[in-house]
Amino acid sequence: MPIYVGVVGSGESDPVTDEIAERIGHELAEAGAVLVCGGLGGVMEAACRGAAGAGGLTIGLLPGVERGAANRWLSVVIPTGLGELRNGLIVRASEVLIAIGGEYGTLSEVAFALKLGRPVVGVHTWSLTRPDGTSDAGLVVSKTEDAVAVALELAGS
Repeated sequence: MPIYVGVVGSGESDPVTDEIAERIGHELAEAGAVLVCGGLGGVMEAACRGAAGAGGLTIGLLPGVERGAANRWLSVVIPTGLGELRNGLIVRASEVLIAIGGEYGTLSEVAFALKLGRPVVGVHTWSLTRPDGTSDAGLVVSKTEDAVAVALELAGS
């Protein structure tokens, strides 16, 4: 059974995070993982483009009801009609999350994952500090080169 890896980040395209996401998507596909995302643009599209280029399976859980809103690199498109609430579905469908850059939607996905005990690998993303000043051990910040290996290792443990 393949490992399902959620890749989350901003829906707005940015050259730096798009390049990272595309590389990570490619590596995930080469490793035989299934990429799960929100199905739109930015990091989601770049990661899917990378995975599709390596023959990988990509699943997009869209916030709206129109399949046509999906990025063209998705293998499976699931319109949820749930808006941002679909972020919880992305996390539930994933065994591990890779957060790349991101905004508040990404932060919500990281929080859902940590609440559910799912490991999170962050690349150029949020850093989390609890009110008592301690860092959350559930979020592993990684260099781009190590993100996929760390995520797959955490999913297997």
